[in-house]
Amino acid sequence: MTDTTTLDPHIQELLMQYRQLLPIYEQMVEVIPEKLKEFFADAGFIIAAVEHRVKTEASLAGKLQLKGSKYNSIHDVTDVVGIRVITFYVDDVDKVASVLERWFEIDWENSIDKRKVHEIDSFGYLSVHYICRIPESSYSDPEHPELNRIRFEVQMRTVLQHAWANMNHDTGYKSGVEIPKVYKRNLSRLAGLLELVDDEFSRIRRELSNYRRQVQKLVASGNLSEVLLDGDSFQSYLQIGPFDALTRRIASINQAEIHPVDLSAFLPLFQAMRFKTLGDIDALVKNYFDAAYQIACFQIGLTDIDIVSSSVAPQNLCTAYILKNGGGRIGLKLMLDMLNGPSEGNEAMASFLLEQTKDLPFMNQ
Repeated sequence: MTDTTTLDPHIQELLMQYRQLLPIYEQMVEVIPEKLKEFFADAGFIIAAVEHRVKTEASLAGKLQLKGSKYNSIHDVTDVVGIRVITFYVDDVDKVASVLERWFEIDWENSIDKRKVHEIDSFGYLSVHYICRIPESSYSDPEHPELNRIRFEVQMRTVLQHAWANMNHDTGYKSGVEIPKVYKRNLSRLAGLLELVDDEFSRIRRELSNYRRQVQKLVASGNLSEVLLDGDSFQSYLQIGPFDALTRRIASINQAEIHPVDLSAFLPLFQAMRFKTLGDIDALVKNYFDAAYQIACFQIGLTDIDIVSSSVAPQNLCTAYILKNGGGRIGLKLMLDMLNGPSEGNEAMASFLLEQTKDLPFMNQ
């Protein structure tokens, strides 16, 4: 416990009030982060971290020695409980702020957006600081009604801003410790660079979001030849079920049940087959539909298989394409290696597929 005998009576009174409320403060740093995480999850926000702390008595005593006269009671000290929300992107700081505005009471007079008082070397100090209170509609504890009266501080900043602030703290910069101007200059240059990186991350994310929306519109409209084949476009393509008709027809051979599986593994295979656009895959489905069905008939027509994987359609399409375009056993083995992982068994399976299909009608057309 801090030695308060040398402090003036007013500060001693404030510290006594602090000790009495300490259990409530500790309850708040358990409740608030969990409630925030719930709120962010409901809003669909991905947050890097939510940190918390209760100001120590020693730290509070130091603050009161400097500014104690401005506080009538401990309730006037708004940062005894401190919460920090760290986001990945600059844009998300405002989103986090909107969540706080929805679920907490904001003391606007004492809140501050430090981005609006931006100085050349202040990158790590651009946090948005809200002074908040928990309304009973968000959380209450009948045994501790004080919890809804105590104000607390929430700082919102990005991962890079947080890292910068910590680095500056470690170097003594902004702490009143004098350091040579050359180091201040270098730190300011780094601050500018990190700010550009922060902005660039957000810009790239916005452009990717716009690209995904554009891809989804092109896929929905059927303009597949205009859409380059990549991870995002392939996922959008899979949403329209391009292989479903073939899968259903194959399942109908034995009236089998269809077991759905993730078809993402076919993307690298299509890229290895030098498909450039979604239109190339669409052409594969149209041009090799019957061939893929013939392969399936030969494979399961005389069996009692009653469950087929949804991967059977794209795999048979690729098998037919490889065989018709001269890929032979080597091409089939490469396909199996990419889909199932390299193994000695793929060599035998490729040879078996080659033997199975050599007399099928599509091979003689």
